[in-house]
Amino acid sequence: MATLKDIAAYAKVSSSTVSRVLNNDHTLSVSEVTRERILHAAKELQYTPVKTRKGTANGKEIEAPRIGIIFAQSLEEELVDPFFSSIRHGIESECSEKDIFTVKSFRLKGMKQEELLQDLDGVIVVGRVSPETVQEVSNHLDNIVFINHKADEDLYDSVMIDFEKATKHALNHLFDLGYKRIGYIGGTEREHYINGSSIIEDQRQTVFESVMHEKGLLDSKKVYIGEYSMTEGYELMGQAIKQGDLPQAFFIASDAMAIGAMRALQQSNIKVPEDVAIVSFDDVDIAAFASTPLTTVKVYTEEMGRQAVRMLVDRVSGRSVPLKVMVPTKLIYRESCGALLKKQ
Repeated sequence: MATLKDIAAYAKVSSSTVSRVLNNDHTLSVSEVTRERILHAAKELQYTPVKTRKGTANGKEIEAPRIGIIFAQSLEEELVDPFFSSIRHGIESECSEKDIFTVKSFRLKGMKQEELLQDLDGVIVVGRVSPETVQEVSNHLDNIVFINHKADEDLYDSVMIDFEKATKHALNHLFDLGYKRIGYIGGTEREHYINGSSIIEDQRQTVFESVMHEKGLLDSKKVYIGEYSMTEGYELMGQAIKQGDLPQAFFIASDAMAIGAMRALQQSNIKVPEDVAIVSFDDVDIAAFASTPLTTVKVYTEEMGRQAVRMLVDRVSGRSVPLKVMVPTKLIYRESCGALLKKQ
């Protein structure tokens, strides 16, 4: 029997693209020629979705789960923040390898009140969507996995990272290098609903402020908050430069913001890391190729997506106890922190 990988090889595209085309995912930007080539390949190979798979508990055959995905981010927001596109890629890759159809995908923004994710076995929620909203749009499903959001741990599965541990690790690295005057640039975290959102805690910011306060080093005037985008990183660093008395270093809450911030510094002839050191967060692909390669907290975003699929399949198979998986992070040392300079 043909698989999604077979169709991908035949059509010369990725397995995730095949999955999204066959699922009629209209958020996918793909040419009509490519779409037709995939559909033709599926027909030629006589592809039909797998109907059964082996259960994890007792080896019995059960129906393949029908999975829906809810994205808190708009497509435009995802395009400017690779953090979420990498999670989506992990979900799609794991589903493709298991030959599971992600039946329906929704962007919460623009979603109509009457729209429901019908006839699903479970839902994966990417981003900070309120549990009440998920229940509303999923027709009150029991099998829900949240990625990057702390929902009710007594009810729902979740895949998280330890923002507190990761932030402290980044700050301790800067302290070890001798920096004391450290600024912060970050975005605004929101929990999303169908018709709006509310601001919630961003642990990167609160942990930064707590650690700096405990050391008697916090300068609230050096904390700059906007939105999570490269443009905002550029604008906020511009504000810091205009304000004067730049910190010795910045902890910046995303790589996209850090790259924008470095551009502002370069335009003012301020060198990284000679004049200002930077440690950021995410380790997206472009971080290693920035004008000054970024020292950054690596988040295993693709693995977060894959883990969510495995957890949902397990939950559909009969597991009733909700689980929380904490995916580890790792500080990746590159040039922007100034460690190499201090060794010379």
